[in-house]
Amino acid sequence: MKYFIYLIVVLTTINTVSAQSDTSDRSLLWEISNPEMRQPSYVFGTVHIICSDKYVWTKSMQNSFEKCDEVCFEMDMDDPSLMTKIAFGMMARDGKTLNSYFSNEDYLILKKYFIDSIGVDISAFASMKPIVLQTLLATGPVTCDSPMSYEVQLSEKAANFKKEITGLESPEEQIQLLDKIPVDSIVAEVVRIIHGEQDESGMYEDLINAYSNQNLPEVYSFILQAKEDGDDMNVFIDERNEKWIVRMVEKMEQKPTFFAVGAGHLYGEKGLISLLRQSGYTVKPVR
Repeated sequence: MKYFIYLIVVLTTINTVSAQSDTSDRSLLWEISNPEMRQPSYVFGTVHIICSDKYVWTKSMQNSFEKCDEVCFEMDMDDPSLMTKIAFGMMARDGKTLNSYFSNEDYLILKKYFIDSIGVDISAFASMKPIVLQTLLATGPVTCDSPMSYEVQLSEKAANFKKEITGLESPEEQIQLLDKIPVDSIVAEVVRIIHGEQDESGMYEDLINAYSNQNLPEVYSFILQAKEDGDDMNVFIDERNEKWIVRMVEKMEQKPTFFAVGAGHLYGEKGLISLLRQSGYTVKPVR
């Protein structure tokens, strides 16, 4: 299982994919327009956490951002109750504690692994679902002194420019999505990681290098690889994209909007770029 990809870039190499891709597709920012729109909107692909030296934000991105009246993330980052709703959704409802999913030996190893690698004592999450462990592990490969979040950075920019901040889905919808991941799969993957049987650091580094080079087709190739490995990414990407398109259109009809969503949602046959074009919009990369 490679659900950490979802948590990083969808939340996000196959050399043949990147070799065959048109270089014109290599952009993280795309302009959306049609004859009925007074001003274009934009969709920007993010990763949810990245080291500062890999953070991509160009003058063209800033200019496009400033042209929009609304900034729309996957969730409403301006909602004061957002973190409370997410924390509540992560709480176990069946009365089971986190340690009950692991053997005594594995749980001791688990506690030490999280303290040593991430600096987190998982005792604080005793009453939460196992998915919280994978959410924390998604930050594990980020081994730098100054990690950055696009959601935080862009939220601050939006506040400075007094732009409206909204979301494409509710925290409850995202929690429902995470609940669809089989618990036994989550536990098995966590056990493999803490025993050193599954190392995602190399994959994460390759993914971030592709992202920093704005090579969107190569970023998408990680999702294709996960699908080939048997992971059901459709519910995390394709189904959400189809749901989001309707909501994006509603927003763009009202005002120019800057959409910032996981880069894994943009590319591919059922990606947002393709679905927007099928809906009659002109979508082109911003250099």
